[in-house]
Amino acid sequence: MRNILFALLAISVFSCAPDKIPADLLIKNATIYLVDKEFNTANSLVVKDGKILEIGLKPELELKYKIKETYDVKGNTVIPGLIDAHAHLYGLGLGLQNVDLIGTTSFDEVLGRLVAFQEEKQLPYIIGRGWDQNKWENKTFPNKKMLDSLFPNTPVALRRVDGHALLVNSKALELAGITTKTKVEGGEIHVEDGELTGIIIDSPMELVNKTFPKITREVSINALLEAEKISLQYGLTTVSDAGLDRNIIELIDSLQKEEKFKLRMYAMVSNSPENVAYYLQNGTYKTDRLNVRSFKVYSDGALGSRGAAMREPYSDKPHHHGAMITTQASLDTLAQKLANSEFQMNSHAIGDSANVAVLRAYDKALKGKNDRRWRVEHAQIISPEDFNYFSANHNIIPSVQPTHATSDMYWAQDRVGPKRMKGAYAYKTLLDKAGVIALGTDFPVENVNPMYTFYAAVARKDLENFPENGFQMKDALTRKEALRGMTIWAAFANFEENEKGSIEVGKFADFTILDKNIMEVDEDEIPNTKVVATFINGELVFEAE
Repeated sequence: MRNILFALLAISVFSCAPDKIPADLLIKNATIYLVDKEFNTANSLVVKDGKILEIGLKPELELKYKIKETYDVKGNTVIPGLIDAHAHLYGLGLGLQNVDLIGTTSFDEVLGRLVAFQEEKQLPYIIGRGWDQNKWENKTFPNKKMLDSLFPNTPVALRRVDGHALLVNSKALELAGITTKTKVEGGEIHVEDGELTGIIIDSPMELVNKTFPKITREVSINALLEAEKISLQYGLTTVSDAGLDRNIIELIDSLQKEEKFKLRMYAMVSNSPENVAYYLQNGTYKTDRLNVRSFKVYSDGALGSRGAAMREPYSDKPHHHGAMITTQASLDTLAQKLANSEFQMNSHAIGDSANVAVLRAYDKALKGKNDRRWRVEHAQIISPEDFNYFSANHNIIPSVQPTHATSDMYWAQDRVGPKRMKGAYAYKTLLDKAGVIALGTDFPVENVNPMYTFYAAVARKDLENFPENGFQMKDALTRKEALRGMTIWAAFANFEENEKGSIEVGKFADFTILDKNIMEVDEDEIPNTKVVATFINGELVFEAE
């Protein structure tokens, strides 16, 4: 009788026990930084249908859910999927198919890479990118004479690392129809002693670009997929591509719908008359993986090539102010047009003159409009009185790239002098004014690795730990601020804070697993941090060997 009673009791208990809830993935044994409002931590989470279902402690979640797959983090650190707020994914992919000149320490090294590349490829047009004369012993711009000698019949076009200057040979100039009399507003064609040097700055570069061999659909697909692979390896789950044409945006959309391209993209539409006309007529476009609701505008060039528009002349080049690529009048007109739409305006601005031109255009167009989140990309050199435009009343967002500060710090003061440097690379000042700051890399101008972004934002040093006490440390960010800038604030800048940017219930299951705790590890260990795994939508899209 006693055995029968125990059996009946057991049946009763198990019949009353709730069924386990089905779920797809359990992440356990982790230090998880949620990057929620309180900056809480946890050690496990559950995913279902690509979304975060619950966050908590390992035992309770394992008991509560019937899990299809478990991923043991083994004590490593989990952070929200990293977002690069300003990059050029497609440009990175295309560059992989051309001559890589990044890291060259002299013009002779550039020439050596070109010769080796052409011996292997035998291309009808040699295209390269990545040279930076500021890293050479001779810091003057190179000349086309050696290119003419080595490649008299093959056009050569070599883009500077910042993308705002070209070095071309005579054959490329001939194809582009450029002579000493050619004039194009918004840039410069260098002439010395009555002859073309081969250096072209900003807007006139388009004359050369038009002569490049046609990029096929296959080449574009390969470029996107190769760049995506690199991004996933570095823990990126969303990339904001700062300037794409309609055909590439639609190609990304088709690849994503075919599930061939997993990376989420925030596409800034390149500011061309065709693009503006099409998207203003057809409106914004949004899927779970692609968001098209902004235009990218170039107001000026770059500091390294002296194309940034400055109020006063360059300290190392008297009477030279750089140049506006888009005039104040054109900025005003476009800003008003976009203010009457749902589109965001994201404007590249480096020099103090360009920054105030953009900020004035925004202020004029957006008065009385709320939550438009228009962005100043780079916001690099700003006059003291102009920082106030970033106050909460204006809702203008600074979108900056911390590694620009540590790349430029060796020579930036030579360009602009000590007074203007006080408002240069001023990330903490911008954050204090705006309340948020979006962080990116501008790759391939800089390295893709977001750990370098984090380190540059916090330590303000290069990878050799120079300078010892950091560069202009008054504008360093805290580790919490830097992580927010690479996650939730970057999502906010994209109008996506309700679906990504933090690990919270109901948001996309996008997260990055790191082999070091970047919130606690010694500062000099931050750049050495490696990505263990990358998840998008709860799917493992990269895992280190």
